[in-house]
Order: sequence, then C-alpha cells, then structure tokens
Amino acid sequence: MNRIKEVLEEKGIKQKWLAEKLGKSYNMVNGYVQNRQQPKLEILFEIAEILGVKPQDLIKDKK
Repeated sequence: MNRIKEVLEEKGIKQKWLAEKLGKSYNMVNGYVQNRQQPKLEILFEIAEILGVKPQDLIKDKK
C-alpha cells in the first residue's frame, strides 16, 4: 500500500500533473493513487523526488 494519494492531496497536486512529470499515462498514475497497482521501486523514488518527499513518506506502515 502507498500514500501517494494522501501526499498529492496534502500538496494540492493533481494526478494529471504527476503523470506528465513522470512521463506516464494518467491511468497508470491513477492505478498507483488508488492502490490498484504498486509502482516499481525506481518509479516510487522518482515520484518522491518530484513531490519533494522521502520515499518512505509514500509507503504506508502496516501497523
């Protein structure tokens, strides 16, 4: 599970903007945001860099 949706909302960033920055389709990013699929590790690091957060901030703790 990831926290991409929460981080986008906290920062007021739209999924479409993130998709453009990543060079991915909106549907792919929406899959990440809705936790229907998980990004590969390198994509997670790229998302973190784009959003200005640590990669750990995008991962939910299972507690």
